[in-house]
Amino acid sequence: MNEALRTRLDGLAGRLEELNGLLASENAARDLDQFRKISREHSELTSLMELYGRYRQAERDAAAAKEMAADASMQSFAEEELKTARAAMQGLEASLQQQMLPKDANDERNVFIEIRAGTGGDESALFAGDLFRMYVRYAERQRWAVELISESQSELGGYKEVVARFAGQGVYSKMKFESGGHRVQRVPETEAQGRIHTSACTVAVLPEAEAVDDVQLNPAELRIDTFRASGAGGQHVNKTESAIRVTHLPTGIVVECQDSRSQHKNREKALGVLAARIKDRREREIAAKTASTRKSLIGSGDRSERIRTYNFPQGRVTDHRINLTLYKIERILDGEMDELIAGLVAADQAERLAQLAEETP
Repeated sequence: MNEALRTRLDGLAGRLEELNGLLASENAARDLDQFRKISREHSELTSLMELYGRYRQAERDAAAAKEMAADASMQSFAEEELKTARAAMQGLEASLQQQMLPKDANDERNVFIEIRAGTGGDESALFAGDLFRMYVRYAERQRWAVELISESQSELGGYKEVVARFAGQGVYSKMKFESGGHRVQRVPETEAQGRIHTSACTVAVLPEAEAVDDVQLNPAELRIDTFRASGAGGQHVNKTESAIRVTHLPTGIVVECQDSRSQHKNREKALGVLAARIKDRREREIAAKTASTRKSLIGSGDRSERIRTYNFPQGRVTDHRINLTLYKIERILDGEMDELIAGLVAADQAERLAQLAEETP
């Protein structure tokens, strides 16, 4: 282990002692928000220090084995012990580096997922519907809650646009790599000649903003319009102006919500989506200014960037960012996304570890 990494770990050991003192204080729970932050940091550092303790024990075992090797009668046993200790040190050092990677502050947040049909007309809208169902099924497997915010259905089914809120544990950490362009290659049901068509949709995954901490919405900068929600007809047509359109004047961002019959609930949902979009725009601007000269392995997150292709004739799904191809398209579209997401998370960690190694003297 290099000295820079050891110094950082020793410093974190000192920080853990400091946190122990703070949590033991009789005033520890006076400020509940602060208490939660300290408890979370304490939990993370405790886990890290347990790993560091095991690494140092492996170091001591290696040193003892070297001493033992001086005795000719113990040399064979000592060499085996030294080999075992060094292998343990190598594995534990890799785990320590991985745990010390900077955490994404948004990882534990809920998200808004926005899916929009692109090139391909009705076929693109049908594909948008397929993607939405895929994410909903995956959410069900993760025991997340899904709340529809707004939808614009196409005539043949599917969506021209759909926005939904996904809530649960670690939603953003798993869904953040879905932002970008998704392409489908298949024979549409309306295609008489059996020709394969290519269509596309864009997906945006926005971490939910905590309005107090992240985005302050100034009422003077908002234009809020009400209108009558559109419906399929019949007795359930909304006859009151319960639908809401919110325009953020400084940025021109517009959000509509008409899912609920309550104007108040639609307003609340629309403001939530607006805050998330503003937060997303700000973070992208900051990222663009501070971007590394090396492009991230998982892509820039540009909405127009093609990240994945779903090829029905060949039964495959290919993620172009990590060159991963899986021949189980139906299962993936049914929400079995674990292998895809695990591959993206692993690639992201490997890229950040390589960058950390370059930055560490």
